[in-house]
Amino acid sequence: MLEETIAKVGFVHLHVHTSFSLREGALPVGKLLKMAVADVMPALAVTDTNNLFGALEISEKCAKEGVQPIPGCQLTVDFGDAEAFRTRGEAFVPDASRGNIVLLAQNEGGYANLMHLVSQAWLEIAAGDTPHVSVAQLAQSSAGLIALSGGPSGPLDRAFLHDKEDVARVRLAALAPLFPRRFYIELQRHGLESETLVEPLLLDLAYSEHLPLVATNEPYFAVESDYESHDALLCIADGTLVSQDDRRRVSREHRFKTRAEMVELFADLPEATRHSVEIAIRCSYRPLTRKPILPNFTQGTDEAAELRAQAIDGLAARLAAHGPASGQSEEDYRKRLDFELSIIERMKFPGYFLIVSDFIKWAKSQGIPVGPGRGSGAGSLVAYALTITDLDPIRFSLLFERFLNPERVSMPDFDIDFCQTRRDEVIAYVRGRYGADKVAQIITFGSFLARGVLRNVGRVLEMPLGLVDKLAKMVPQNPAAPVSLKQAIDSEARLSEAAEQDSRVKQLLEIAQKLEGLYSNASTHAAGIVIGDRPLDQLVPLYRDPKSDMPATQFNMKWVEPAGLVKFDFLGLKTLTTLSTCVALLKGRGVEIDLTKIPLDDKKPSKCSGAARRWACSSWKARACARR
Repeated sequence: MLEETIAKVGFVHLHVHTSFSLREGALPVGKLLKMAVADVMPALAVTDTNNLFGALEISEKCAKEGVQPIPGCQLTVDFGDAEAFRTRGEAFVPDASRGNIVLLAQNEGGYANLMHLVSQAWLEIAAGDTPHVSVAQLAQSSAGLIALSGGPSGPLDRAFLHDKEDVARVRLAALAPLFPRRFYIELQRHGLESETLVEPLLLDLAYSEHLPLVATNEPYFAVESDYESHDALLCIADGTLVSQDDRRRVSREHRFKTRAEMVELFADLPEATRHSVEIAIRCSYRPLTRKPILPNFTQGTDEAAELRAQAIDGLAARLAAHGPASGQSEEDYRKRLDFELSIIERMKFPGYFLIVSDFIKWAKSQGIPVGPGRGSGAGSLVAYALTITDLDPIRFSLLFERFLNPERVSMPDFDIDFCQTRRDEVIAYVRGRYGADKVAQIITFGSFLARGVLRNVGRVLEMPLGLVDKLAKMVPQNPAAPVSLKQAIDSEARLSEAAEQDSRVKQLLEIAQKLEGLYSNASTHAAGIVIGDRPLDQLVPLYRDPKSDMPATQFNMKWVEPAGLVKFDFLGLKTLTTLSTCVALLKGRGVEIDLTKIPLDDKKPSKCSGAARRWACSSWKARACARR
């Protein structure tokens, strides 16, 4: 029965790059899945380069389409054997000690190890280096993973290409024992000369060491007609030109092939395609979404009781300082507080309120300006009592139900503003309180937009800068609702005319449209911070932005919460910094101002007097003051 299934399926893709292989893959996830479904593929492994950016998203979308997702990654391994390439007086080969292998998660433990390895690759590298792991790191986290030798960019192929069979065998001896009965020699056939040269050597190595073979296709784009656009993408990534000979390139065969095409391609080695199906059968796990997991605010204490106690005390302090709103009694406030607390407890969110209240109270105690509150969170009396906000929701008739509603279960979300220059101090406090390995920023992905992709493609095609700039400016600029190239071409007759009159412009527009929308870079979200109850790489893979000393999740804002993490917004607001500076300057002139005590209905005085007059009249506003 198993053999019949394997024969019927024929082949499973195990080494696929999507657009999450930034500036390397030109295959969007949506297009990939459409092609997989069209070919009735039962399973699919996505192995983006040194990352798991799309692991959860791809898992969910594959499962929805009835395709078994196999979580994987193409990971760079450093063997520390660069010296072996210096023998016999040969020139040193850059990065000769490194090669890419493919890792596929067999089970939940394997996926956990994969997340850990990918996180190490990003977090434990020297500044300016590329992500990689050592063989020692690989050895510590190899359980539950199936390994493929990596193809042309793999450590074995690279050694063979440099006539280093001894190095290839040493590397194999280091790798294979880490994956007992789980290591495969990978064969690829894209028509490259290097593949033809190395394949006989790989076959000899596999048979002599009694290791199984597996055939893979390493697609970077969807169909052959996408080759030119992908070639331009590689040039954009490397800062090269399409006309250059000595540069990175792939072949037209690096497209997403059907199962039938792969079976035919390896008809002389049926075991290689059969093993691809066997590997898919052995991989029985996919990443799943989970409910939000909050860190414990208190150890051994009932968080609901703690929240209730803090809220009651906080409300009493607020009423003592400001009194109830007009027409309202203190009993009205207590009833509203009890109602909100009952909802918060029922939805199991006491910990969230306690965590937010804690770091806001700390910030205020350190003299760090904090915003009074905005968004739907300002409708919570509990938040007002805990000093999360400084707005009395009863006084302003704000509704708690807009913030939390049992009929629509979602995590609470406070948009919290901090002084721009001191925001990092608050984040440092949170990292110290919960653990640096449990706090991270959130990744965000930039995309090629219409004007930018035109300029990028124009450069690699060596088109005149003035012409490209002129064409780019024909695309309407609307950051709130970006205009696509297709929309611009349909609405701007000059673009169509330019394409008809100049074949270079036509080529530019065709390539740019295919690259538009692909992910171009990764950075970190301006405000989002996640706090976990355990080291974060046990829940999500981690990434480090070269511009930041703090790790970030490899899942973006949309997918980090389904992964089980809770987002907190730490926004840096320049206005708070400006106000704080103004208050400090006034204090230096003998004018004491408490911004929290300025009433919203404070009327503008007809004349300045006293210290305020002395300050105003010594400023550039003196003439305006005199006119009043």
